Formats: sequence, structure tokens, C-alpha cells
Amino acid sequence: MRRSRLFLVGIVLIIVAAVGLNGCGTSDSKQTQAVSHLPVLDEVYEAIQEKAVYPVQKDRLIEGALRGMTDTIGDPYSTYLTEQEAAAHRESLAGSRVGIGAEVTRSNGKYIIVSPIKGGPAEKAGLQPYDEIVRVNGERLGNETLQEVVNHIRGKKGTEVKLTIFRPDADKHMEYTIVRDHIPVESVSQQLFEERGAKLGYIALTMFGEETAKEWQKATSDVIKQGAQAIIIDVRGNPGGYLQAVSEISSSLLEQDRAFVIMQDAQGNLTPLVTEKSEALDFNERLKRIPIVVLQDVGSASASEVLSAAIKDLKRGAIIGTTSFGKGTVQETMELSNGGELKLSTNKWLTPKEKWIHGKGVEADIQVKQSILFTEHLQMVTDTLSEGHFTDQIAYAQRMLKAFDYRPGRTDGYFDKDTANAVHAYRADRELTESRIMDREFFADIKKAAEEYRADEKNDKQLRMAVDYLVNELTQ
Repeated sequence: MRRSRLFLVGIVLIIVAAVGLNGCGTSDSKQTQAVSHLPVLDEVYEAIQEKAVYPVQKDRLIEGALRGMTDTIGDPYSTYLTEQEAAAHRESLAGSRVGIGAEVTRSNGKYIIVSPIKGGPAEKAGLQPYDEIVRVNGERLGNETLQEVVNHIRGKKGTEVKLTIFRPDADKHMEYTIVRDHIPVESVSQQLFEERGAKLGYIALTMFGEETAKEWQKATSDVIKQGAQAIIIDVRGNPGGYLQAVSEISSSLLEQDRAFVIMQDAQGNLTPLVTEKSEALDFNERLKRIPIVVLQDVGSASASEVLSAAIKDLKRGAIIGTTSFGKGTVQETMELSNGGELKLSTNKWLTPKEKWIHGKGVEADIQVKQSILFTEHLQMVTDTLSEGHFTDQIAYAQRMLKAFDYRPGRTDGYFDKDTANAVHAYRADRELTESRIMDREFFADIKKAAEEYRADEKNDKQLRMAVDYLVNELTQ
């Protein structure tokens, strides 16, 4: 083990393949290289290498054993990552990524462009939402996983990738040659609200990545220069990230030498982590004094919860929304000699009041539940579905229709007459092609309608509560 980093992440989106180790009998006189100092592991390894009817490469066997050891811990946050998986995980928290700048999903066996990133190579080349990727560098896609397709498209900066896409609206195939480039990944966004004579800064944190603290510094500095009298910090849907990032942000909000989190190691020893004076973040003492509110939901995990719990326990501000995810452990990542990484839970983290929120979450001071139109994962569906079908995509559409005050009658995924009537009414109101079926036009429009609903700040009940709370604080 050479280098390690501490981080807190609630949800890791990495697809892995487990390798089973099975063998029987005893080893014959042929000797193979030992892979450990534990005889029983070497015995199993040798038996598989010499006698297994299904041969497995040496590296795969070793990786399977490593993964098996971490799986035995029974901790979903402790795991072995291959070299490729480790690189993908680091990239997910990096300040930029190399690629074409497009989100891709898999729907009904097809690989669909969800949306090109504004200003990225894919958008500049002309790719559009709902384009179906048919070939990558001349090779036709078949039964690859989504991650495999993404890996085919990715590559080094400045290199080209050739995509053949099918565009449904034009009903034709098109060829694109796209030059890969760095795609900035911004984890912080800001806005200034002016409400009833008050100026409120709004800062949204999507993760705690490598550049988040610097982005936070710039965002808070900008809104304060614009006259912000209070700050709304939005960590809804934020899965966490690096401990250092939340440490620096906490130091900018709290007085110096305050314990914002307490680490508890395997032996039960407690180590408070305190806020520090930082030249980079000590740009304006006003940030430590103005009223703040934190918006959170069940998708706020780990590092997000460290911030929320510190704000709550130290009475620095109010927490508005719903109870958070509930991940109270810290992982240390350790580089291994084979290029992979061991991600191991080495500490519990406790709130300043020494509470462990694992499996419980941080409760909001003011509970506000959102409309399903904010919490539902919006899908890109290309199937054509009608009465008699029974799928998860129909259940998704039924939930959306119900949220828009149509009456599908059920939300279990069975397409019955009531659902058909609701679809027909929705299509008529939205001036779509008259029909009682769910097709690409229907699914695209209901996704667009939900996005329009979310874009209207008046529909965000949690945000409205935060605004009302801070306006009231400022007028007292």
C-alpha cells in the first residue's frame, strides 16, 4: 500500500463483476507459483489453475479473492476496486473529465444520448437528445453493458472517436467524428434571490470533489459582493465526497477551532476535527455571521450529512427538507501494488454532540416533503406501450401522470383502460398526436413537462420554506 485518501461517499455508481472461486480435489506433483503466505489460499489457487474445467486467468482469480475478502466484511462501503474501477471512481470526484461531453443511457437494448453538455464536443458536433448510438469507431454495438459503451467512447484528450447514430426524427443514420476534450465538472452553482426586500444567496453543492472548496469560495464571495444577507446551502441529492472539501467549507462557516465532526477509530478512540483558519476561505468574516439554511433530502449522504450535522449541533443555522440518507462511516482508499485500490471503512464519524447517524440520518429541523415531480428519476424511454402491457416504464409513466393530476387509476405498471384514458387526456392537453398509447413522443414530453415544473422555483416547496425562513430571520 502506498498512498491513501479519506473520503465520505454515500452512493458509488460502479458496476463490478464478481468472480467465483470453486475447486475440489488435491494438488498433484506439478507446482505453481504461490500467491500468498497462507497455504489454504495457495491450495485453492493451484487447484483451480491446474484442474478447473472452466479456466480463469491468474489476475481474475486474485481479484476475485480480493473482492471476496472485502465482501465478507459485510460493509457496502468497503470494497476492492480494479485499476479501471479505481480510475473511474477518482474521475467521478475530479474537477474535469476527458470525453465527448454527453450523458448516455441504455433503454430497451439501445444506447441513447440523454443530453450533450452545453459547449462540449458532442454538442458542437451536432449530437442531439434521443440520438441512438449504433457504432463506435466502426464497430456495431450489441450486448455491451452501458459502462463498456462509455469506455469505448472515452479516450485521451485530442484523439478522435467516430460515432454512427440513428436519429429517429430524421429516420436516418448519421456519421460524426468527435475530438475528445476535457469536460469541466462544476460541483457548485450560485444564484441571488431578491425576496420582499431581502437578498439571499443560493449555493448548490452537487458533490464534495477535488475543486469544490475553491468553487465554494468563489460562489460565496460573488453572492456576498452582490449584497447577500443570508445563504441557502443546497445539498439535496449530494452523495458526499472528500473529507477535506467538507472540512474547508465548514471552516468558512464556523468559528475557528470548533469541532465540526468527531472520528472514532476501530479501537473506539475519539479524535475531534476542528475548523481551521484558511487564507483561501477567510476572504470575508461576514460569511461566518450571516444567517444560513441547509436544504437536504434522503439523497444527501455522508459528507453532506457531516455539514448538516455540524450546522445543526452547533446551532449555526436551520436544516430544511427531509431526513438525510444515514451514512456514518469514513473510508480510506489505499493504492495496491496491482494498480487497484482497497476502499476500507476505517472510522465512524460522530456529530459534534457525539451522535452516530448511521442508518438514521440527520433529521431536518423543518420537515418539508417535495412533489414526486422533484424526486422521481426522469427516464428516457423509447418503447411503444399500450393496453395489456406490464412494465416498469409504464409504472413510471403512471406515477408521473398522477403527479400531474391525471387519473391512471393505478401505479403498478399494468396498462389498463384507465391508464389509456389518462394518456389520451394528457396527450390532448399537451397537443401531442392523438393516441391512447405511450410512445417516444409521450415519454419525451412528460420528461420535458417535469423539467419545466422543476425549473419554476415556485414549485420547490423546500426552497420556498428556506426563503420564507430567512426573510423572517432578517426582519426580526
